[in-house]
Amino acid sequence: MQITLVISTFGAGGAERVLSIMANHWAEQGKRITLITLSSQSTDWYKLHPQVKRVGLDVLSFSTHIGQAVKDNVERILRLRRALRNAHPDVVISFLDTTNVLTLMASWGLRIPIIVSERNDPYRNTIGWAWNGLRSLLYRRADAVVVQSNVIREWASRLPGVKATYVIPNPVSPLRNGFEQVTKSNGSMHTVVAMGRLVRQKGFDALIEASSRCAGKHADWSLVILGEGPMRASLQTCAADLGIADRVKLVGQFQEPTTILKEADLFVLPSRYEGFPNALLEAMACRLPVVSIDCSGGGPREIIRDGVDGVLVPPNDVAALAKAMDRLMADSDERRRLGARASEIIGRFSVEKIMTMWDELVGFTWGEANK
Repeated sequence: MQITLVISTFGAGGAERVLSIMANHWAEQGKRITLITLSSQSTDWYKLHPQVKRVGLDVLSFSTHIGQAVKDNVERILRLRRALRNAHPDVVISFLDTTNVLTLMASWGLRIPIIVSERNDPYRNTIGWAWNGLRSLLYRRADAVVVQSNVIREWASRLPGVKATYVIPNPVSPLRNGFEQVTKSNGSMHTVVAMGRLVRQKGFDALIEASSRCAGKHADWSLVILGEGPMRASLQTCAADLGIADRVKLVGQFQEPTTILKEADLFVLPSRYEGFPNALLEAMACRLPVVSIDCSGGGPREIIRDGVDGVLVPPNDVAALAKAMDRLMADSDERRRLGARASEIIGRFSVEKIMTMWDELVGFTWGEANK
């Protein structure tokens, strides 16, 4: 079977991580996989199986002028249509809202089954009125709409004319080197780790404020944030204004974040909204106790079993976040208990289990289109 995957870029994001797992898994099974990005190939972050055919269209430039923006999107559609024809796919899977719209436009009349996948919370993730209108109009042309949580499935099922909706969570891979004990490089210091793009969605400003409320009682704890983005300077200013600049480290992106996760003592996901956060999955796979905001989108509450393998706290409540962090920072036995159960995430959302769901959907979609 020939499967073509489409996404805007192949950078360091969670959607790209999942797409790399899918492409590599199918390539290892002998399926013919083409990965098309609107960006060039020079932006790739994740490694792909040698048998995955990589096509970079290099049409990702943006313009604020409406006339130029329309021309740019027409060019994207034409180039993507040409690439889809050249790939001769049995099924196309597109990731991310605006790319899904472009893929549905580009495939018009080609008689190729199209699966589109939403990777964030559409209630909160704003794409503008024009794109939102096109999504509502065009998703009825998709053979299936895949989402990551039951909350978002409710949204998708209300779109006009949508044929079928499916919930397929993100997979988590086993750690390359198992659970071997690491020697902490920071001596007696304890570390809270968070991970994600430095944007408002991820809530790192709230996490820094919560950390400042814990600072007086936990002088031997620091906060490490992995990721990059436009809020770097404002987050540094926030930490300085709260008097904890020396205890907050913004360390940028890491190809293998497990190196830092394995040295940490606690992981916190302070997001305002999410799809199905890979960062949380990876932290739990590293046997880390986790605290997460029970945020819009529903992903964290479908990952964490509250009180069993992690702690959920209400959204928009810095005091509750600080209280949960303070409790776990003070209780090493509770951290060990939660961390031991957290590693069960590898079985709950294994690559084999999640890819079986994708296999069944792809097979069904192809079969329906060829009746």
